[in-house]
Amino acid sequence: MPDTASPSPGLAAVLRLVRLAFHTGFLLLLAIATARVALTHPTGWLAVAGALVLTAVYGTGALLRHSLHRRWLAMTWLAAVTAVWAALLAISPDFAWLAFPLFFLHLHLLHGRHALVAVVVVTAVVVVAQGWRTGTWSVGMVLGPIIGAGVAVVITWGYAAIYAETQRRQALINDLTRTRAELATTQHQAGVAAERERLAREIHDTLAQGLSSIVLLLRAAESALPPEADKARARITEAHRTAADNLDEARRFVHDLRPPSLSDAGLPQALERLCANTARETGVHCRLHTNGTPVALPSSYEVALLRAAQTSLSNVTRHARASTAVVTLGYLDTEVTLDIYDDGTGFDPTAVRPAPDGSGYGLTGLRERITALGGSMAVESAPGDGTAVAIRLPLTPEEIR
Repeated sequence: MPDTASPSPGLAAVLRLVRLAFHTGFLLLLAIATARVALTHPTGWLAVAGALVLTAVYGTGALLRHSLHRRWLAMTWLAAVTAVWAALLAISPDFAWLAFPLFFLHLHLLHGRHALVAVVVVTAVVVVAQGWRTGTWSVGMVLGPIIGAGVAVVITWGYAAIYAETQRRQALINDLTRTRAELATTQHQAGVAAERERLAREIHDTLAQGLSSIVLLLRAAESALPPEADKARARITEAHRTAADNLDEARRFVHDLRPPSLSDAGLPQALERLCANTARETGVHCRLHTNGTPVALPSSYEVALLRAAQTSLSNVTRHARASTAVVTLGYLDTEVTLDIYDDGTGFDPTAVRPAPDGSGYGLTGLRERITALGGSMAVESAPGDGTAVAIRLPLTPEEIR
C-alpha cells in the first residue's frame, strides 16, 4: 500500500514489514485462485492472462508507491486494480478471495464515506458474482463477504487510531526534547550572565576600588614629600603609574564582563538591535521607543532589562501570533521603566503555570530577577486583547554610575 505520512524510524520499519506481508498475501491469494481456475476451468488460460495483468498493475503501484502520493495517480491505480479483479471475478468466483485485501486498499486510499461506499460495492459484487456463477444462494455466501468487509473496516479504523496516537506521541516527544534543549541553553546563558555579573561586581568592588585608593594615597604621599626627596619621589611615581595601569586593566575587565550585547553599546542601542533582529528573523514588526534622557545604569540593571526584553519578545514570537510589538524604555527621575506590548492573542495571566516539560518559567524567573533588584513587574493581558509587560526599577543617585 502507498504511504501517506513520514513516520518515525522505528515505526517506518514496522510499516515496511506490514506492507511486505500485505503484498505477499495479495499475490499468494491471486496465485492460489489462478491455479485452481487453471486446473478446473475450461478457460483457465484466460484466468492466467488476467492474473498476469493484475500482477503487473498491482506490482507497478507497489514498486512506485511514492508516486501514488499524487491523488489522481492513486485513484487511477486503484480503479485499474479493481477493474482487472472484477474481470477475473466474472471468470471464476474463486477470485472472490482477493476481495479481503481489496477492502484494505480502498479503505487506505479513499476517505470517509467514499471508502465505506467502495467496500459495500465490492462486497455486493462478490456476493452477486458467487450466486450468479454457482446458480445457488446460501447464508454463508452472503455473510462471508459481509463479515470480511466488517473485519477489514474495524482493523483499518483501529490501525488509523493507533497510528494517529503514535504520531501524536512522537510529536510530544520531539517537542519535549526541543524544549529541554532550549531550557538547558537558557539556563546556561543565564548562569554565564550571572557569573559574569558577579565577577564584574567583585572586581569593581575589590580590586578596582583598592587600586583606586592606592592611586589616591600615592598621589597624596608624592605631594607631601620634601623637594629634595627625589629618590622616594621616583619610587612613588613608579608605584603610582603601576597602580594606575592596573586600575585601567581592572576597569577593562569589568567592561568586558558585561553581556556581549551591552559590551560595545548602551542599553538603548542593545534594545534597538534586539528589536531589529526580532523583526528580521520572525516578521513581527518590532520597534523601540525611548522616553527621557538616558543615563548610565548599573550593569545589573542593564542586564535585567535586556533579559526582560529578550524573554518577552521570545514569548511574543513563540506564543502570541502578534503582528506588532513595541518596546518602550523610559528614564524618569526616580525610576527606569521598560514596557513591552504586543497585539497578539493574549492569555489569562492567572492561569499560567509552569508545565511539567520544563516550559513556562520565563515570566516567573523574570519576576524574580526584577524583584531581587528592588523593582516590580506587572503583566496585563486577556484572551484576544494582546499583552503588556511593565517593569519598574528604582533610580536613585546610588544606582546611577
